[in-house]
Amino acid sequence: MKETKVRFSSEKLEYSCNLMRALAHPLRLRILEYIDEYGETNVNRIYRTLEIEQSITSQHLKILRLAGVVQARREGKKVHYKINYNIVAKAERAVQNFLGKKSVKQVA
Repeated sequence: MKETKVRFSSEKLEYSCNLMRALAHPLRLRILEYIDEYGETNVNRIYRTLEIEQSITSQHLKILRLAGVVQARREGKKVHYKINYNIVAKAERAVQNFLGKKSVKQVA
């Protein structure tokens, strides 16, 4: 059997998977669009505007936070979220690099 020449760092691969998984959910994308449009905001504004349950909004924000896509800042009882544009840009570059280097075979 031929040995593969491609090596992946398991830590980087796991991080990349978590990041892409966080960005691949339609509701999380809606949340990110809201934060992008209105700037730093809290959970209350997000779930009321998007008409999502508070607990679901918090769960999705947690996934985004753990992936590094959003940053959280506590102010009293409220937690304010903002987008970490550096991480989003890294994800975008990674996808563009992947698509640019790989040619997709078209099925006839």
